[in-house]
Amino acid sequence: MDIKKFFQTEKKYTKGLLPHEWVIIGYALLTLAVIMVCATSYANPEAMIWTRVKLVTATLGLWGLYRLVPCRIMMFIRIVTQVILLGEWYPDTYEINSILPNLDHIVASWEQSLFGYQPAQIFSETMSQWWFSETMHIGYASYYFLLVTIPLLYFINHYQEFQRTGFIILTSFFLFYLFFDMVPVAGPQYYFQAIGLDKVAAGVFPEMGTYFSNHQECLEIPGVHGPFRYLVQIAHDAGERPTAAFPSSHVGAATVVFFLAIRYCRIRHSWKTMYWYTPLYVSLCFATVYIKAHYAVDALAGLVFGTVFYFSLSQIYNRLEHR
Repeated sequence: MDIKKFFQTEKKYTKGLLPHEWVIIGYALLTLAVIMVCATSYANPEAMIWTRVKLVTATLGLWGLYRLVPCRIMMFIRIVTQVILLGEWYPDTYEINSILPNLDHIVASWEQSLFGYQPAQIFSETMSQWWFSETMHIGYASYYFLLVTIPLLYFINHYQEFQRTGFIILTSFFLFYLFFDMVPVAGPQYYFQAIGLDKVAAGVFPEMGTYFSNHQECLEIPGVHGPFRYLVQIAHDAGERPTAAFPSSHVGAATVVFFLAIRYCRIRHSWKTMYWYTPLYVSLCFATVYIKAHYAVDALAGLVFGTVFYFSLSQIYNRLEHR
């Protein structure tokens, strides 16, 4: 591999903002308008506004650095930094939707009607063996690994597809975040803790109003104690909030990357990447329900949304590229 090509100045490069950067700025401005209108309803609107100022400034700063040094490695930093900054945008959905009435009772009722029970509660109780528990937590922990490795493979082996990959992944996330801003569903780990497991077993799902705007207590992550359960617990404690359950962005984003992995393999004429990606993707989808982060219908909705986002955004990028 020729390392020098990553640092060589690109002769032809996009001088303006990239499509996904316009999406980020647009999302920041749209949610800023919501915050300004509903400022008196939020506990700390100044912090929410400041978050947007910082993240938009970072976006413009990365663009400026690339203009100064227009090379592949700077493009990599420009896009991957935005993937890392998703960790700043995610908990912000909780701040925005906390003033809206919680909808877990509706999603839990769908779950009960569809299955006759709550898979998120029964799954971990039925499959409590150490090996299965760790398999589920490996799948869940692999989420961040999958999000980074597929773009990295494109960057190294098919750089001409790297910007397209970044656009599809990042725009998908902001579409999910926009949905979460408007649809406040906390997920089983928070809702079951709030209503009590006796009501869950009885199939009784009361409305919670804006309860979660002041409460973030949740059930303990299920499974036998092991190294990967410990990693999931650390990630959960660091950034999880009672928000963003429906649809599952874990499943949705992993589905988007799954299709990107398929495209990568077709370009390479080799399916080796799918040998490790597929089992991690499948275990992640099940793990979101196993650890009670999501209802089963959340995971199913994430699969649908992720598929729609991938193909829709692929078409949009193709049109932008050929304007």
